[in-house]
Amino acid sequence: MDTQTLDTTRLRDWLSEQVGDFEGPITAEKFPGGQSNPTFKLTAGDTQYVLRRKPPGALLASAHAVDREFRVISSLQNTDVPVPKSIALCEDETIIGSMFYVMEYLEGRVFWDPAIPEVGNAERGAIYDDMNRVLACLHEVDVSAAGLTDYGRPGNYFERQVSRWTKQYRASETETIDAMEKLIAWLPENMPTDDGKISLVHGDYRLDNLMFHPTESRIIAVLDWELSTLGNPIADLAYQVMAWQLPPTGGVTGMAGVDRKALQIPTDNEYIQAYCERTGRDEIKNWSFYLVFCFFRLAAILQGVKKRGLDGNASSAEAVERGKLMTPLAELGLSFIK
Repeated sequence: MDTQTLDTTRLRDWLSEQVGDFEGPITAEKFPGGQSNPTFKLTAGDTQYVLRRKPPGALLASAHAVDREFRVISSLQNTDVPVPKSIALCEDETIIGSMFYVMEYLEGRVFWDPAIPEVGNAERGAIYDDMNRVLACLHEVDVSAAGLTDYGRPGNYFERQVSRWTKQYRASETETIDAMEKLIAWLPENMPTDDGKISLVHGDYRLDNLMFHPTESRIIAVLDWELSTLGNPIADLAYQVMAWQLPPTGGVTGMAGVDRKALQIPTDNEYIQAYCERTGRDEIKNWSFYLVFCFFRLAAILQGVKKRGLDGNASSAEAVERGKLMTPLAELGLSFIK
């Protein structure tokens, strides 16, 4: 099952029906990175598009929901959350071998290293401030006006998430990891009461899932909505802060040991405070639980990446190696239990 190339034999006719006639053949180039849904740049004549597909082959239940991604991007077109223009969803698996959708192609910058060595200090600080601003905008979206009231299930968000990722982890488990077993036991026993705030949450809001303007410190697109749902917005905030606790090398790049002040990158507390000011919050209770949950969830996701790598249907050729990060992630999560 090849996830690195795209058969465009039938795609040209389908795309022509959706967006109109164009000259010349279609070429497809896979974007680097990404461990879930393979993403390609399509070139048709003088126009470029982005195609995001469900991987071929047997997959975990409810995973790789590109139809949900297409829905949420379409629903956010006229909000303060920057997203690419959605073009069309194809549920006919005979076109390229799996469900996919097409959206506009944008020219911009994606930063993979959270220290952002490509820019100077002033721009680096502005980039982090806009990251904070857009996160607050996302959580202030009127889900009713956006037509997303049924986009998530009712009930305690973290109860649902712990249950879901425990099931996903078990379904892709390849060995027994002691730290994961301890987290799976600890999280339900220490579940906080939901604070009642329901927002659209991205689920994977991080620097390399954001596209910035080519020359300005402004986000022009929030990408990779596969894990989005309705739930507690603090999950997105905790996920960002969790990722920064990771070492600056090793596959999932963090900022542990990085002199953030010298780089004009906000501390955890400064970033949290800015978010609270933008969203009108006085404080965030149960912060340790949220961090531990995020370590657990990322470890469970990486277990799925590893399993897909072993099965041969991963989006990235480095899937098995990335999966090896799962154990240290789970162990780091245990260290944040206070």
